[in-house]
This record gives sequence, structure tokens and C-alpha cells, in this order.
Amino acid sequence: MSAPKKLLFLSGPNLQLLGTRDPAQYGTETLADLYVRAKARASARGAELDARQTNHEGVLVDWIGEALGRFDGILINPGAYTHTSIAIHDAIAGVGVPTIEVHLSNIHAREAFRRHSMVAPACVGSIVGLRGNGYPLAVDAMLDHLGALAKR
Repeated sequence: MSAPKKLLFLSGPNLQLLGTRDPAQYGTETLADLYVRAKARASARGAELDARQTNHEGVLVDWIGEALGRFDGILINPGAYTHTSIAIHDAIAGVGVPTIEVHLSNIHAREAFRRHSMVAPACVGSIVGLRGNGYPLAVDAMLDHLGALAKR
């Protein structure tokens, strides 16, 4: 029997405010609620999930760098760094750990400055606009992706 897959779920700036920050855009679930849902999905599929949040770009970059050899996949909601961070893009590309970008809102239907992701080109895919449902879906998508890689 193989070891359980290990996933790292990273969240960026201001996501600790979920539940009270612009509920019309982001919903009423807290980040803790979303992580509970994601962890439950991972556990139901025999995987482990480590979930972390920071408001600091360099910390996200450090965590991505530390994922190599420790995690099979990364799920990331970079928050506002989505639109500005070449550093996060380069960290994801540099470690080569499969990564899925997740956003609660549909960034493509928002203000013009939010419609471009600097991070997406380094990721295997993106899940946007599904609010809290996107978090467990990201777990499923990553585990399916890892399973497909293992069959090659």
C-alpha cells in the first residue's frame, strides 16, 4: 500500500477576513470553514492536507520552496498576489510540485486589474468563481491529477 498523498493548501493576504469581508463577493464561510471542508475531502480520499495562511508574499514563497520533497501537490489561493507576484509564479515553476490556483470569486468577471493572473501559467489548472465549493473541488482535481501522473 502506498503512502497517502500529501497536499499543501496555501492562502494569501486578507483571506483571514473571510466570513466578514465582502460576503456578497466571497460568501460567508470563514477560512477555517473552508479548510475544514478541504481537509474532510482529502481525508475521505485517503490524503493528508496541511493548510496555512499568511499576509506576507515572502512567507508564501518560502512555503512553496519547502514543499519540494515534502508534498505531492500544492493548492494556492494567492489572494491579491495573484495579479502581481512574479515571485510566487517563479517559486511554483521552480519547485515543480504540481499546483492548482483557487479563487472564491470569478476573477475574470471582476475589475480589469483582477482579470490577469501572474500565477496561473505556472499551475496545472485554476478553479475560480465557485466560492467555498472550489476548495474541496481543488482537492479532488489535484488528487485526480496526481493519480493520472502515477499511471503514466
